Amino acid sequence: MDLRESDTEETALPNSVLGKAQLLLGAFESGAVRLRLSELSRRSGVPKASAYRLAQELVQWGLLDRHDETYELGMRLFQLGERVPASAVLRSAARPLLTDLFARTRAAIHLAVLDETHVLFLEKIGGEASVRTHSQLGGRLPASCTATGKLLLALSPDGHRHVRHLAQGTGTGLATLTERSVVSTAALGRQLAAVRRQGFAHEVGEVRAGFASLAVPVAGPDGVVRAALSATAPVSEVSVERLLPALRSTAAAVTRGLTHSAQPRVR
Repeated sequence: MDLRESDTEETALPNSVLGKAQLLLGAFESGAVRLRLSELSRRSGVPKASAYRLAQELVQWGLLDRHDETYELGMRLFQLGERVPASAVLRSAARPLLTDLFARTRAAIHLAVLDETHVLFLEKIGGEASVRTHSQLGGRLPASCTATGKLLLALSPDGHRHVRHLAQGTGTGLATLTERSVVSTAALGRQLAAVRRQGFAHEVGEVRAGFASLAVPVAGPDGVVRAALSATAPVSEVSVERLLPALRSTAAAVTRGLTHSAQPRVR
């Protein structure tokens, strides 16, 4: 890396302490559980000396925890996340229903929302089925190659904006996880058109070889798509005919739960 490239990267960093702290926390978005200081600095782009000082403050605030020479996200972040109104109400309404769906299907069950060009998993229930999948509670995966992501890109209010972000990317193509992951925005566009026609999304081997997922929308009381509900299992166990009715009935039950939560309480 020459000096001109280094200077460009340095000036691209936020000037504020809060901005740099956000970059440090964002270094964990790839799914890493624990990071050494050098890796925290590399992933965030924050110089090592600044990363060390900020990490120490984040530890004091409970936003990071330190274990010997590594850092991980702190419990305070989890506590604050549990209080985000939209996700808290959604998870509260969905969790018992997702547990029942897992018991009926024995597939890994996910509840996800769009997070720019990725999906963020608000819930994951699946017992041993969860061990073999790439997703994790609170984790993110590229929206373009996941069933939940394709569903939300096609049907949610912000989907078109996020598709534009994908199309205006770096020119290196879409993020891929396997050789079957969709690689072009044109191919993704055809997939999303099919999702809009049929009302569900189906991916095979795009996240992990040998596994498939089926996703349906979860609407709020106003009928607007708020999240995606999916089932993931080995390809031979993901049958549209078998899983789609169960997914749709669970999604409808979640919507009824959200409607009930939105109703004013009589005193």
